[in-house]
Amino acid sequence: MTKLKFTKMHGLGNDFMVIDGINQKFDPTTAPIAAWAQRHTGVGFDQLLLIEAPQTAKADFRYRIFNADGSEVEQCGNGARCFARFVYDKGLTNKQQIVVETAGGVIVPHLNDDGTVTVDMGVPLFAPEQIPFAAIDEDDAQRISHQLVIGNDTVDVTCINMGNPHAVMVVEDIDRAPVHRLGAAIEKHRQFPQRVNVGFMQILSPHQIRLRVFERGVGETQACGTGACAAAVAGISLGVLADDKPVQVSLPGGLLSISWQQQPDAHVWMTGPVQTVFEGEIDYL
Repeated sequence: MTKLKFTKMHGLGNDFMVIDGINQKFDPTTAPIAAWAQRHTGVGFDQLLLIEAPQTAKADFRYRIFNADGSEVEQCGNGARCFARFVYDKGLTNKQQIVVETAGGVIVPHLNDDGTVTVDMGVPLFAPEQIPFAAIDEDDAQRISHQLVIGNDTVDVTCINMGNPHAVMVVEDIDRAPVHRLGAAIEKHRQFPQRVNVGFMQILSPHQIRLRVFERGVGETQACGTGACAAAVAGISLGVLADDKPVQVSLPGGLLSISWQQQPDAHVWMTGPVQTVFEGEIDYL
């Protein structure tokens, strides 16, 4: 047994076990990630974040994300902010703007003077094959909003890839929305071959929403950065939100600010806080 050093962090309550895989040996394929994720018997977290050396000369780091069930996923917005704060605070970089490789593409976090982190989350993708989403016919494939049959319910979802797949629903009141029942059913719906994150969005004004997210492989979390981006993009695309100034997204864990101009190849920008909780060590083979 050896001692593996880690840092516990969170972004609006979306919490992470962060591991420096550059200065210590760590193999995620042999690590008991699901056991570590348990809140009563382990470290307790929504995702494990792994920092590695970049695979290309243009990037500063590589960043990998593992859900609480141990599955590796493409992207995590709140995790990206924690990642940026971690590598800066640990002296792994002195840059305030960092180029990072992820399985969902390159992202560019920027550390702001007020302690928040802004992340260029890239260009949202809408085509069914980019989600991925199995459209029922050609007409369905041409739309960004799709109808899903869930038992006796038919629901409308807007599908967007923000480095990972999202299905966003507009609801009247997120406090009364069946987040756990519908979230679990939509996550594993047969039309999402790689499963999907499910957002429940309540519109407050053209620039304000409330949001709950049922995350793929995790369940409902206190906050989801890519989910907030997907919801803002969905609302603007549907015409229920405006893009002339940032959309303020109120999640159970707090506020995120999302900016996106509805035009070809426009990037989504996310700004929010980061908090380090504690440093720790755990036994590791």
